[in-house]
Amino acid sequence: METSTTQKYFRRVESKWDDREAKGKDPLASLVYRSNLLGSDSYINNTGGGNTSSKVMEEDPISGQEAEVLWVKGSGGDLRTATKPNFASLYQQKLLKLQDIYHSMENTGLKTPAEDSMTEMYPHCTFNLNPRAPSIDTPLHSFIPYKYVDHTHPVPVIAIATADNGPELMREVYGDEVEWVDWMRPGFELGLKLQEVIEENPGIRGIILGGHGLINWADDEKECYETSIELINKAADYLNEHERGEDSFGGSRYKSLEKEERREVLADILPFLRGQVSQENQFIGTVQDDEVTLQFINAEDAPRLAELGTSCPDHFLRTKIKPLYVEWNPQEDSMEDLKGAITAGLQQYREDYAKYYNSHRDEDSPDMRDPNPTVILIPGLGMIAWGKNKSESRVTAEFYTAAIGVMRGAESVANYTALPKQEAYDIEYWALEEAKLQRMPPESELSRQVIAVIGAGSGIGKALVSRLIKEGGTVAALDLHEDTAKATAEDVLEEIGMGIGVAGSDISGSGDVIGLGCDITDRQSVQQALHDITIAYGGLDNVAVTAGLYPTPDQNGDVKDAGWDNSFAVNVKGNYIVADEVADIWEAQNLDGSMVITTSANAVVPKAGSMAYDTSKSAANHLIRELAIALAPRVRVNGVAPATVVEGSSMFPRDRVIASLKKYGLDFDEEESTETLRETLADFYASRTLTRQPITLDQQTEAIYSLISSRYENTTGHIIPVDGGLKEAFLR
Repeated sequence: METSTTQKYFRRVESKWDDREAKGKDPLASLVYRSNLLGSDSYINNTGGGNTSSKVMEEDPISGQEAEVLWVKGSGGDLRTATKPNFASLYQQKLLKLQDIYHSMENTGLKTPAEDSMTEMYPHCTFNLNPRAPSIDTPLHSFIPYKYVDHTHPVPVIAIATADNGPELMREVYGDEVEWVDWMRPGFELGLKLQEVIEENPGIRGIILGGHGLINWADDEKECYETSIELINKAADYLNEHERGEDSFGGSRYKSLEKEERREVLADILPFLRGQVSQENQFIGTVQDDEVTLQFINAEDAPRLAELGTSCPDHFLRTKIKPLYVEWNPQEDSMEDLKGAITAGLQQYREDYAKYYNSHRDEDSPDMRDPNPTVILIPGLGMIAWGKNKSESRVTAEFYTAAIGVMRGAESVANYTALPKQEAYDIEYWALEEAKLQRMPPESELSRQVIAVIGAGSGIGKALVSRLIKEGGTVAALDLHEDTAKATAEDVLEEIGMGIGVAGSDISGSGDVIGLGCDITDRQSVQQALHDITIAYGGLDNVAVTAGLYPTPDQNGDVKDAGWDNSFAVNVKGNYIVADEVADIWEAQNLDGSMVITTSANAVVPKAGSMAYDTSKSAANHLIRELAIALAPRVRVNGVAPATVVEGSSMFPRDRVIASLKKYGLDFDEEESTETLRETLADFYASRTLTRQPITLDQQTEAIYSLISSRYENTTGHIIPVDGGLKEAFLR
């Protein structure tokens, strides 16, 4: 989207259909292709929103006869990422027969039970035992008498759908080729209404769903897709003709802080804000402060429009009934004023949400959900969206960005209208939506947790990043060398099939793991890394320091003064600097946290030739105990003391491995690979332990993970040895 606030805000979309790509695909593969095209642009369709379908003749597995089958996006699917297993398949004629059952129940006056009971009938219509649950929008696709149907949520079309004179605007834009249906909750009744409107208006190409979106169709698949694009562009062209530019939303009320200044303010306020919204469920944030978003937040009409809330059902299921607009003047008010405004605003928001829930609930309603906002708007600073993980908070930001565009368009040509509160409640607390939530897999143990791994470029740190991501954590991978930190982030995401999700030029757009450079001996470098983590995720919960320095002795085996200084700077003072700086974040959040420092078995086992390293690690052991006292009670501090871990360690380059093999008089061939030489050395170290097993990266990451997790929630100030059993290191 162009960021200009003065012209062409509502962009045209181009057809991405490629006849060569589409040729030869089977009907389901072609449906996937069409769906992915429509889902690839959030301006056309929200993540997880919208539906597509195809009616296809298939061979019945029992009778062997051809049967008409509706393939439709399944419940909870996403058009952008959909593959064949994401689509439900149902016998079309059986779906049509359900109309008789619906009408018989509707005549009893029990409309809502009739509506909900229809979803229980869909499994009886399943074709070929397909396990994918169909969408609640299935009737919309089944009852439209065309082979191909697209239902999307395009920003310019929803702008017309939410205007108070939407039907009149529709006529100006589309003439007689599109019809209008007033807001109805998605489901069976809406499907019947669409069927009726099409029967009464033969030749129309689509229908605008009031407050909701667009649905259109064709008997040719490419034509259906091209119709979607054409109808979206007609709405965009019309709105651009009426675009108000700098005067949108009533014109400017506040002025944004310059980017560097607002990022400093955000880094300062976000941990406090995160702690405030995480009182029931912990959240991870996404900051959005682009020009267009800030223009809305800074505008005269922003408080009024924010209070109205969103309209499209998919929007407020993510963004809640409304955002929190914080009354703060960026040019005149202080940081303390901002904290006060946030505290007061959140208190009022929770009260409003409880009132909204209690005013519209019925005896069968689920319990009230978290009353904290998921979208917060602060003049001069931007929008902060919250979710249970980074991906969800980014989607929440995406949804409210679409809502801003919808309001901008509607207010340019008319007055924006939101969904009535009762309708909004009925969607948010719909039994079918609750069932969808209940079907979701349980959250991983580290979900909602932000973890910084320092020393993530290799060895234990790199392995730990992978483990934490797999356990649901959101991870900042830090290393002295920024390129190796970013490489770790990219490698881990590719390893688990998430694709590249690291931050680009703007850290606020990061994925579930980011790679950052950080020199823990330099306080300013640590501050910058924590600033970036805070902007990326809103705060920080846990820190694992795996970085360490083994000073290289000279040819005589001596470590010079500089080596001593560097050893203590990294292994002791660096850990203190990290803890000292993160302490401010922990205090502002007032949430539970933890820190795990990697020390060494050498901290308690004196060895010839490693005096500087060993004494620095001994000091680190005591630092753990001191920090445990200083950061109690909300933050636990523990350590892991491995024996020598050769596997994957940057502290064991080839020359050091060879030097060690010579030192211990071990046979080896200098032509062997570095990994083979490392294995020889690791086996020797293992021979000196009670278990006779090499110390592995997995064993270290398991210990660190356990200390971060709830498994050791009452353990602090302790060092866990993972050394294979060194009797010299036994507690004494």
